[in-house]
Amino acid sequence: MQKLPLGTQAFDKLRNADAVYIDKTEHIYNLINNGSVYFFSRPRRFGKSLLISTFKELFNANKDLFKDLYIYNKWNWSNKYPVIHYQTVDQLEVSLDKFLDDIATRENITLEKTTTRLISVKFSELIEKLHESTSQQVVVLIDEYDKPLIDNLNDEEIYKRIKKILHNFYLRLYSARA
Repeated sequence: MQKLPLGTQAFDKLRNADAVYIDKTEHIYNLINNGSVYFFSRPRRFGKSLLISTFKELFNANKDLFKDLYIYNKWNWSNKYPVIHYQTVDQLEVSLDKFLDDIATRENITLEKTTTRLISVKFSELIEKLHESTSQQVVVLIDEYDKPLIDNLNDEEIYKRIKKILHNFYLRLYSARA
């Protein structure tokens, strides 16, 4: 008997634990083939993190995780896309800076614009260099994008600072796809 995946937000853990998974990969396949940018806004505990994790494993071409699912025979598993998967944490500027550096290191990319200290500039450069090095579109998955804002609703100064950081950071996503 399969287990219920209560609280499991990672697709790989869910599939490796032989837990119950309602196959949503037909919808995922249609989203990927019929659009380019999506914003999912649903209440807490509604499966957003699991959906993002599923996208991540799909674009990382982890074929074995999708056995017996709709998408298994329809996806080109030889294409592995560079994936930037960010789960927002505290100390936003420091974590974003380190996060981008870690991805660049993992992908053997040297970021030249690191002296500017502008996270958004570094983010753009990373996306461009990932695309150049792989000849693939870069997949950007952002989970809990609004958590730093919600956590600081009562502190107007911090809220405004975080809002500015996020605005500049996400603006690069818009300009990167143009």
